Amino acid sequence: MRAALGVLADVCCVLAFVVIGRANHHAGETLAGVTRTAWPFLAGLAVGEVATRAWRRPLVLVPTGVGVWAATAAGGQVLRVISGQGTAVAFIVVAVLFLGLFLLGWRLVAQLVARRSFVS
Repeated sequence: MRAALGVLADVCCVLAFVVIGRANHHAGETLAGVTRTAWPFLAGLAVGEVATRAWRRPLVLVPTGVGVWAATAAGGQVLRVISGQGTAVAFIVVAVLFLGLFLLGWRLVAQLVARRSFVS
C-alpha cells in the first residue's frame, strides 16, 4: 500500500509541475496539452521508480527520492528534446528545482510525520 501511495504522490508532483507551468505560460489546461507536456517527465519518473526500486522504500530520500528526482528531471528533459518540444536553460532550472522540492519534499514531510507518530 505504501509503495502505491509513493508512486501516486510522485505522479501528482509531476502533474502539479506541468499544470502550474502551463497555467503560468497561458498554454491552457486541455487534456491533450497536459499529456503532451507531462509524458516525458512521467516516463523519466517511471525509469527512476524502477532504477531505485522505489516500491521497496518509497519514503527514503537517498537513494529513492534523489534517484527518482534525477531520473524525472534528466529523463524528462532528454525526452522533450527528442520529441521536438525543446528546452531552455530557464526551463531546465525551474524543472529541476520544482521537481526536487516536490519529489523530495513530500518524502521529507512523510518521514517527519512517521517519526512524530512513532514518538507519540
